[in-house]
Parts: sequence; structure tokens; C-alpha cells
Amino acid sequence: MTEARRRWMGVLARAGAGEIEARLEATPLPAHTRLRGPETGLVMVRGRAGGDGAPFNLGEMTVTRCAVRLADGAVGHAYRAGRDARAAELSAVLDAALQDPARRGALLDGVIAPLAEAQEAARQVQARKAAATRVQFFTMANMR
Repeated sequence: MTEARRRWMGVLARAGAGEIEARLEATPLPAHTRLRGPETGLVMVRGRAGGDGAPFNLGEMTVTRCAVRLADGAVGHAYRAGRDARAAELSAVLDAALQDPARRGALLDGVIAPLAEAQEAARQVQARKAAATRVQFFTMANMR
């Protein structure tokens, strides 16, 4: 369950509110109560530099979080980069709903899978654009 939850939360964290809502037209969400947020704040982002990987503070990043409880008692949480409060709340509700085995199949098929496919397609387009600008240094060295 932990690995599956990590996977669906990763997909939801990369999706905007409009994308999530478009997938939810056929699958209505259950009623929920807000436990926390959505709230926007800052977190410190750490980086590593040098050969030894010594950590340093790279800078601050805006994060929005939300926690909800469904009528059946399931609790969902969401943390996401940026200020999209609606997406954070939708992600938290979906997290709680996906924990219910009775709802999981329909939500995975109707919401998570299409979002994951769209994200993978966008990733492939970006990879093709990056590959087109790749420099083959071996080829350049042999051209002399």
C-alpha cells in the first residue's frame, strides 16, 4: 500500500487543479471536512555540492499543504510545490478516497492512470527536445 500511495501522490503532486478536475467529471469525490488548510508556506530546499556532497541551503520554496477527513473516517494529506490551493485540496481528498479499496479501482483507472499517461507523454516530448540539442563530443573530436 505504501508504494502504491507514493505513486498516486507523485502523480497528483505533478498535476494542476484543472487537470485533476477534468478527470473527476465522471467520478465524483466523496464529501470531506478540512482538517488543515489548504495553507501555503515556505520550506528550505537543501542541495549538495562538491566531491564530498556537503549539504548547503539552496533557498526557499513555496509549498501548499492540505489535510482532509472523509465521512467514513479516512484521512488524506497532500503537500505540493507552489500555491495551487485547489489542487492541494483535491489531492488530499483523492488520497483519502484512494485508501478505500472499494473506491480505489475506479479512481486509479479514471483519474490517476490518465494523469500519469499525460505526464509521461509530456516527459517524452521534453526528452526529445533535449536530445535534439545534445552535443556529441566524440564526433566533434574526430572531425579535426
